[in-house]
Amino acid sequence: MLKVNTISFNYIKNKPVLKGFNFSLQQGEHLCVMGESGCGKSTLLKAIYGLVDLNQGEIFWKEEQIFGPKKHLVPGFENFKYVAQDFDLMPYISVSENIKKFLSRFHPEESQARTEELLEVIQMTAFANTMVKNLSGGQKQRVAIARALAKEPQLLLLDEPFGQIDNFKKNSLRRNLFSYLKEKNIACIVATHDKDDALSFADTLIIIKENKILENDAPKEIYNNPKEKYIAALFDDVNEITINNKRVLVYPHQIKVVEKKGRQIELFEEKATVLNSYFKGAFWLVEADFNGQIVFFNHSSELKKSAKIHIEISANS
Repeated sequence: MLKVNTISFNYIKNKPVLKGFNFSLQQGEHLCVMGESGCGKSTLLKAIYGLVDLNQGEIFWKEEQIFGPKKHLVPGFENFKYVAQDFDLMPYISVSENIKKFLSRFHPEESQARTEELLEVIQMTAFANTMVKNLSGGQKQRVAIARALAKEPQLLLLDEPFGQIDNFKKNSLRRNLFSYLKEKNIACIVATHDKDDALSFADTLIIIKENKILENDAPKEIYNNPKEKYIAALFDDVNEITINNKRVLVYPHQIKVVEKKGRQIELFEEKATVLNSYFKGAFWLVEADFNGQIVFFNHSSELKKSAKIHIEISANS
């Protein structure tokens, strides 16, 4: 179990990057950390791995305390692996050799089998003998993940792990990786801007705002019951509008065009004027004027500009 006990850290005096962070993580659990740029996500991963010295608080893995560079000549907790955004690969050797660097040379057959297994996880079997310097940024990112998994760490720390990977590869890679981690019971903390990392694969989600933990709960609970616009906006376009003298948060999928007014007490239905329609592939994102307020909602087809419509709103409280 990972225990983060009321930790605080700052690079510059009186300008804290982490303020009183307090949470725990079970073996095999997947935690996602989200928040705007500069909120402290990357620094949190560095603190957990032991790359910085805390100003306050303690971090434990099971019963062992994790210390920073002041206590270790070579910083970094041995049971963890940290994949930063700069990758730090060896460019003049092959993909396979980068992975094997962390495996035993005394058992070459086992090392080869392990390397082939990880190449499948990151979907790069065809690039096994390619020199790393010839790879794209996204491919290097995948190699860095495989290298970190070589010795099966107890906790894997990933900083924007799919940020440079093409969309057509990202989804299948994400499924492969997180399924593999669950199968091996490897705990994982992911710092990300991507809502799909959190909603589809995390057991727990932490939202950071202004260097403090704003939310710590199951992703479904946070998504369905956002406390403020900042939280909802991490997942989707969000409308903050006034209905019956009350400010509410509404995702685009919670607004629907209807033929006539309904009578359901929980739903609000009003007239709106279409301003623009934006093609999104499977749907159109429609911008409309609703009682002098701009709202965005999803619709199955394009709506004509200036058209008068009725909308039905199912709002978060």
